[in-house]
Amino acid sequence: MAFFLENFKFMHISEGILSAPVLLSGASIAAVGTCIGLKKLDYDRIPQVAILTSAFFIGSLVHVPIGPFNIHLILNGLMGIFLGWVAFPAILVGIILQALLFQYGGFTTLGINCINMALPAVICFYTFGAGIKSDKKFVSLTASFLCGFTAVFLSCIMLAFSLIFTNEGFLALAKLAFITQLPLMIIEGMITLFCVRFLKKVKPEILEVVYEV
Repeated sequence: MAFFLENFKFMHISEGILSAPVLLSGASIAAVGTCIGLKKLDYDRIPQVAILTSAFFIGSLVHVPIGPFNIHLILNGLMGIFLGWVAFPAILVGIILQALLFQYGGFTTLGINCINMALPAVICFYTFGAGIKSDKKFVSLTASFLCGFTAVFLSCIMLAFSLIFTNEGFLALAKLAFITQLPLMIIEGMITLFCVRFLKKVKPEILEVVYEV
């Protein structure tokens, strides 16, 4: 228990916590997702990907303690809106740099940490894309909020399963970790809403291009 709390930062599971089957499964799925993302990455979108990766990198460094856990921005809903499958390589680069520079997470957990954040981004891309692109303001803003909220919600669910599949003794901690992230879900939903609202005013064609990919 003490080792878990000492080495746990939300969405950055450290080495020595998860079982080998969970780690191998995470690495395999992350590899497939990253290959798909790289295949869909156009050269002219690299600056956009770099900006979003930087935002993800910086946002994840600011930790706010809530109970025994620390929470931080993930922005995977926002990345999902603009990147789709490309969120996989973008998030992978971000967490590799965090592991190298700040010892967040670990190298054996890169795969599971990546899919816990990137897979919800892809799911939200397809689930809320049509609503975000809608010309109806209420529909677009509602879909934007739900995208940010749901991405973190799904990340919490996947994090919980990662822990439970390793050891059922982590169930209580997984529930507590999920509850402490509820404020973050709302915050991420609002951030995503405001970003989409701003871009629809100043550069609406960005969303048009994204959802033609």
